[in-house]
Amino acid sequence: MWTLVRRSVGAGAVAAATMLAAACGGSAEGTATAADAASESSSPSTSESAIAGQEGSDRGGRVDLDVEIGDCVRLGGTMDSATIAEAVCASEGSNYKVVAKAKDSEQCPSDVDQIYSESMFGSDVGVLCLDVDWVEGGCMSLPATNDDDPQRVDCDDPNASSVERVTEIIEGVSDPTVCPEGGFVYDERLFTVCAETVRA
Repeated sequence: MWTLVRRSVGAGAVAAATMLAAACGGSAEGTATAADAASESSSPSTSESAIAGQEGSDRGGRVDLDVEIGDCVRLGGTMDSATIAEAVCASEGSNYKVVAKAKDSEQCPSDVDQIYSESMFGSDVGVLCLDVDWVEGGCMSLPATNDDDPQRVDCDDPNASSVERVTEIIEGVSDPTVCPEGGFVYDERLFTVCAETVRA
């Protein structure tokens, strides 16, 4: 889940919330859970320059997809019938980055954008903690509903809606006022993704 916090011209900041509940899947019983945290996020992040807040830990658990922290995935489908596949970070096919691995969702940072879990006999056996695969200078079309996933798009695509371009990623700060036009804040891991709206 993320919240875009915008700066008003001459006034205070205005918050506009957009929740993301992408669906994830796997060969075991895979489910996606919108990460409901006090965090916010929205634009892409450069895979070449690692963000300290995205270098989480591996706390055990297992999922069928063989990915490591820092790898990227393509998440799709629905909450009940999800799909997940490895993808090249910053590519058209990537929409999330694995920032931590865990045995259950409570072990993920509270401000991740998405949680993908696989279960067996009703109990979690593994969890991937995911952030949107932000790419500085890149654009993402953000979902209008909780049933959709963010999609990397060409910034000039006239058919894309709700497009945000990442202008800068600032580490050590969880404050959207450091961004000229607002941004997406990760409170627990202390980084801010500055963004500008390309198309509403």
